[in-house]
Amino acid sequence: MSVKTLNKKALVDNIADKLNLTKKDATEFIDVFLDEIRDVLEDKGTVELSGFGKFEVRFRAERDGFNPKTKESIRIAASHSVAFKPAKALKDLVK
Repeated sequence: MSVKTLNKKALVDNIADKLNLTKKDATEFIDVFLDEIRDVLEDKGTVELSGFGKFEVRFRAERDGFNPKTKESIRIAASHSVAFKPAKALKDLVK
């Protein structure tokens, strides 16, 4: 089994071939699609793609931590991060 990495260029090429689009149109499609996802996540929303998974913004409360070099105790500020939860269908596919 070979491991494959899919980058944006390869994704554009695949979509252009499968949908009989120009690479320019496929690139525009990908850019608009990703912009829509970014816009929803920027507003702290959720993106659910049936059969694929869910992107959501999660809040991490302020917490105590330590500097690994000095072992000094520090306070880690609260933050938001993007999380992805795969759908059952996707999990089953990669088993």
